[in-house]
Amino acid sequence: MAFMEKPPAGKVLLDDTVPLTAAIEASQSLQSHTIVRRYSDFDLLNNSLQIAGLSLPLPPKKLIGNMDREFIAERQKGLQNYLNVITTNHILSNCELVKKFLDPNNYSANYTEIALQQVSMFFRSEPKWEVVEPLKDIGWRIRKKYFLMKIKNQPKERLVLSWADLGPDKYLSDKDFQCLIKLLPSCLHPYIYRVTFATANESSALLIRTFNEKGTLKDLIYKAKPKDPFLKKYCNPKKIQGLELQQIKTYGRQILEVLKFLHDKGFPYGHLHASNVMLDGDTCRLLDLENSLLGLPSFYRSYFTQFRKINTLESVDVHCFGHLLYEMTYGRPPDSVPVDSFPPAPSMAVVAVLESTLSCDACKNGMPTVSRLLQMPLFSDVLLTTSEKPQFKIPTKLKEALRIAKECIEKRLIEEQKQIHQHRRLTRAQSHHGSEEERKKRKILARKKSKRSAIENSEEYSAKYSNSNNSGSGASSPLTSPSSPTPPSTAAALGWCKRYKGRAICITSTSSASTSTASSSLASCEHRGACAALTPGCEWCEPRGLAQLHPEFPKGNFEKNRNL
Repeated sequence: MAFMEKPPAGKVLLDDTVPLTAAIEASQSLQSHTIVRRYSDFDLLNNSLQIAGLSLPLPPKKLIGNMDREFIAERQKGLQNYLNVITTNHILSNCELVKKFLDPNNYSANYTEIALQQVSMFFRSEPKWEVVEPLKDIGWRIRKKYFLMKIKNQPKERLVLSWADLGPDKYLSDKDFQCLIKLLPSCLHPYIYRVTFATANESSALLIRTFNEKGTLKDLIYKAKPKDPFLKKYCNPKKIQGLELQQIKTYGRQILEVLKFLHDKGFPYGHLHASNVMLDGDTCRLLDLENSLLGLPSFYRSYFTQFRKINTLESVDVHCFGHLLYEMTYGRPPDSVPVDSFPPAPSMAVVAVLESTLSCDACKNGMPTVSRLLQMPLFSDVLLTTSEKPQFKIPTKLKEALRIAKECIEKRLIEEQKQIHQHRRLTRAQSHHGSEEERKKRKILARKKSKRSAIENSEEYSAKYSNSNNSGSGASSPLTSPSSPTPPSTAAALGWCKRYKGRAICITSTSSASTSTASSSLASCEHRGACAALTPGCEWCEPRGLAQLHPEFPKGNFEKNRNL
C-alpha cells in the first residue's frame, strides 16, 4: 500500500495490549476455535525468546516413548505452565513473537516490511533524507518501527525516524488528524523532546527526531544500550539499582510539570513510561506525543483497566507516573498492582507518593491530580531553572476535535473496564460453584429435595387411592375388584390409620366370610401430615361409627381389631 493510499474499508484496528491467555486441551475434546501447535513450535518460540535472558520452563524433549499417555499428560501440564509464565510477564506477553504464536490470524503480517514500503514512498517526495539502517525491535510496539536516518548535506548528524500504524482509539477525522500531526514540530517546551519533521496520511504517521546516544530514562535505570532490542535490554537486567534521591526528585518534578502543561492545553497523552522519557543531561524530555493522536493503546493499559476509578486520561497519566516513580526508586517495575507494601525507599516522601498512586486504596478510590502531586513534600521544594518559554498553539477548532476524541477514548476505556469487571465476577462465581465444598452442599440439597419429592408423590398417591375407594364402596355394594369378579360375600378391605404421639400407625384389616379370620399388618412411618408409606389396601380414614364402615363387616372382628 502506498504511503498516501487510504486503508481498506474493512480494516480492523487491534489493541495490541489486550492480554492473551492460553489453555492446552486434548485434541479429542476441542469444542471452540483454537490453534494447533506441535512441540517443535514451542521449541522454536523458546529459542526465539532466549534473547530475553530468562529461564523459561519448557518441558524437555523426548524421542522414545513420547506417545505414552502418562508422558503426554505430563507434557501437557508442563506446556500449560510454560504458557502461563510467558503470558503473565508484561514485556513478553506484548512482544510480537508471542502474539504471532498465540494469535496467528491477527498477527500474520510482516510489519517491518510494511514500514519499509511506507518509508520508501515517503522518501520519493523528500529526497534530502536517507536511511542509514533499521533499528530492529528497539521498541515494544508491534506496529511501530524505527530507522536510523541522516540528512544528505549533513552526513554526521544522526536522526531517528519512527513510523506507526493507527490504533483502536483513533477518533479524529483524517483532516484533523493530519493537521495535528503536522502541528507537533511547533511544540516548544523545556521538558518535551522536539520533533524535527512530522507527516501523516489516512493510515499511519511518520516522525523524525534527533537521535540521542544516551538513550531514555529506562536505559539509564537498566544500564542498557539504546540500539539493543527491547527484550534484551529490559526483560532480565543484570543489575537492579534505583536512582539517587535527588535524581528522583528532579526528574519527577520535570515530568509532572510537562503533564500539567499538556492537561491545561487539553492535549491527551496517556503514554507515560520510562522508555518515553528522553534524557538530555540532567533534563527529562517527554516523547511520543503523537501516540494519542494515532489512537495507540498505553503500555500500562492492562493494569489500569482493572480499576474502574481510573477512567480519565488525567488519572491514567497519574497512575502511569506511579509506575515510573517505582521504577526510578527500586530499579525494576512492581511485581503486581496494586502494591500491598513497599520496600524500603530513600525517603518516606517517596513512599507517600507511591501509596497515593499504586496502593489498594488509591486504585479503589481514585488518583490524585497532577497539581496535588506537585504540592507533596517530595517535589514541592525542587527548584527548576530554565529559560525556555513553553509554546504550543492549538487552533480552537482542533481543540474541540481533541476534546471529542478524548471523550471517546475515555468512553472506550470505561466500557472495557465494565466488561472486565463483569468477567471477573463471572469467573469468581464459577470458581466458587466449582469448589469441592459447594459440590458437597449441592449434593446434600439434591438428596433432601429428592426425599421431599418422594413424600409429596406418596401423599398424592394415597389421596387418590382413598378417593377411589370411597367412591367405589357404597352401602349396598361390597368392595370388589373389576379385574377379578368376586361374589359380594367375599373379602372386603378396610383401612384405618390412627395418630399416636407424633407417629402414624397404619393398620390393614382383611376379613373373609368363609374363614372368619382377621389378619393385621402394621406399618410405621414418620408423620408428615399424612401417611408417608401406605401398604396395599391401607388408606387414611377419619374415625367413624360402625354404621359408616360396611354393613356386612362383623362387629366382633371390628371390636377385636380396634382393641388391638
